[in-house]
Amino acid sequence: MAELRAIHGPVRGQVLPVEGDLIVLGRHPDCHVILESGSVSRQHARILRIDGRYYVEDLDSRNGTFVNGQAVEGRQLLADGDQLAICDLTFTFHADEYVMAVAAEHPQGSIAATITMVDDDQPTSGSTIMSKVDVASGSTGLQLEVNPQAKLKALIEILQNLGKALELSEVLPKLLDSLFTVFLQADRGFIVLKDQATGRLVPKAVKHRNPESEESVRISRTIINSVMAVREAILSADAASDSRFDMAESIVDFQIRSMMCAPLIDSEGNALGVIQIDTLDQRSRFSREDLEVLASVAIPAAFAVENAQLHEAAVRERALERELTVAHEVQQGFLPTVRPGIEAYEFFEFYRPARQLGGDYYDYVSLPDGRLAVVLADVSGKGIAASLLMAKLSAETRFSLAAEPTPAHAIGRLNGVFCGSIWEDRFVTLVLCVLDPERNEVTIVNAGHMPPLLRRGSGEVEAVAESEIQLPLGVKDDVVYPQSVISLQQGDCLTLYTDGITEAMNAQDELYGNERLWSQLRGAPPGAEAIGQAILADVRRFVGTRSQADDLCLTCFGRRAS
Repeated sequence: MAELRAIHGPVRGQVLPVEGDLIVLGRHPDCHVILESGSVSRQHARILRIDGRYYVEDLDSRNGTFVNGQAVEGRQLLADGDQLAICDLTFTFHADEYVMAVAAEHPQGSIAATITMVDDDQPTSGSTIMSKVDVASGSTGLQLEVNPQAKLKALIEILQNLGKALELSEVLPKLLDSLFTVFLQADRGFIVLKDQATGRLVPKAVKHRNPESEESVRISRTIINSVMAVREAILSADAASDSRFDMAESIVDFQIRSMMCAPLIDSEGNALGVIQIDTLDQRSRFSREDLEVLASVAIPAAFAVENAQLHEAAVRERALERELTVAHEVQQGFLPTVRPGIEAYEFFEFYRPARQLGGDYYDYVSLPDGRLAVVLADVSGKGIAASLLMAKLSAETRFSLAAEPTPAHAIGRLNGVFCGSIWEDRFVTLVLCVLDPERNEVTIVNAGHMPPLLRRGSGEVEAVAESEIQLPLGVKDDVVYPQSVISLQQGDCLTLYTDGITEAMNAQDELYGNERLWSQLRGAPPGAEAIGQAILADVRRFVGTRSQADDLCLTCFGRRAS
């Protein structure tokens, strides 16, 4: 898998994976890589993988696509390190997912080293490792009497430098700086961490003693995986001839004469990654005492890395929480703020999402001639995706009701909108009730939703327009939606609800169910307000302390008894 690293523009610093044989870059949400810039075309360019090689093509964009400053014409081969420019965005293309630019501090300034993870053959038997130290058992397993001055100096410096560092971008460079202060013979050091989401090894920081020797760093996954698996720090006095690393190209290429590698073990005993230090000077090989110092350093360093990862996760969670709070307020803005004021009629509504954002929806839409549309819908799924579809549904429903002559035609038009491929396998169940208060009639169109329940003034309950229910919105195009008309007598009330009501579950994993809902409707006092409050109170009693699993939405409206 290749990658694009943003080096200029609003997304600078981000790494975009190039997965699969074809990716499209552009501003449209359908694109594989979405570039949120006004100057970028909806579908701007695409990258193809053919026989293991990558090519870029411009998709007739307004502002063109450029590779190394030259406009792309036709299909152009991409080489590792090429700069791909799309409007005000510039990316560096890398053909290997393990090649990335890592910024690391250096005594004489900032440097950027390119790190490549190399798959080596498995190590052969008969290892000539000079020394090992168990890191998994913690500091108590280390021989503190060996070179205590150097060890104490390293630990103090590490703790001082890392004590106030809360972000990995601060922790890792400080850690390497401290190690270079302790190990004067070190020529190069780097830190590799395991990605918490994917589990793959990701180089995070690198440091060179000599800024003129900032060559491409090739890291052996064989060594790193071995160290993390056994959770032991290892020392090789001559890595180039150590049989443990036979066929390890990254060792042979650079002729490393001495190297140390220590695992970073978190508080639960899991390997987070490794620290590796090496030297090219055969006269300044690392010793057993050096390895124990590095192993000692790896323990507080791992805790610092773990704390930084937890801090970054908490920061992301707080940012997401703030965004969800704003999104929740925006979503509430799509719902009615006041009840309709129609003489001789009463209305009640309730909506509570299972999360901050939900997919249930209701609305009151005023229509010509004093009519009122009462809409209730349930978008498949929950969370952000469902809430976005709910926002789309709100706008399209109002437009369809205004544009079409009948409720049935309005729902047919709405279905055509949601049958587009952009919504993939999502669908919407919806019931529409258009009230004509002059005639005391309700026209009902049902797209795959539970039928409205009509509670007569006498207390009898029945499901209405049940035989006219058609497919949900977005399932099949060109569905013909029938409509039916019922009359409302004094005291009659219609109840519309989502499955969050009937599928509410108690601590014994029992469903609230239709039978209990019908029972509440029969026994509730007259009036939409009283019926709605009675249903909600009974659902709360039934659920008890169990957390809400689905969005709850309920709408009641009816003709007053007198």
